[in-house]
Amino acid sequence: MMAWALDFAIACVALALALPGWRLLAGPEATDRVLALDTLYVNTVALVILLGIRLSSDLLFEAALVIAMLGFIATVALARFVARGDVIE
Repeated sequence: MMAWALDFAIACVALALALPGWRLLAGPEATDRVLALDTLYVNTVALVILLGIRLSSDLLFEAALVIAMLGFIATVALARFVARGDVIE
C-alpha cells in the first residue's frame, strides 16, 4: 500500500512540476517567471524527497537540502534583479 501511495504522490508532484514549467516558458512578465522558478524548485525538492523515501536512499535527502538552499538563493537574487535591476550594490 505504501509503494502505491508513493507512486501516486510522485505522479502528482510530476504534474505539479509541469504547470509552473509551462508558466516559465509562456509567462508574459519577469515576475511570472521568477515565481514559476520558485515553484519549480519547491516541487523539485518534494519530488526528490519522495524518491528518497521510495528508493530508501539517504543521498537523495542531502540532494534535496542542496536544491532547497540553491533555490532560495536563486529566488532572492532574481527578486532583487527584477526589483532593482542589479543583484549587488
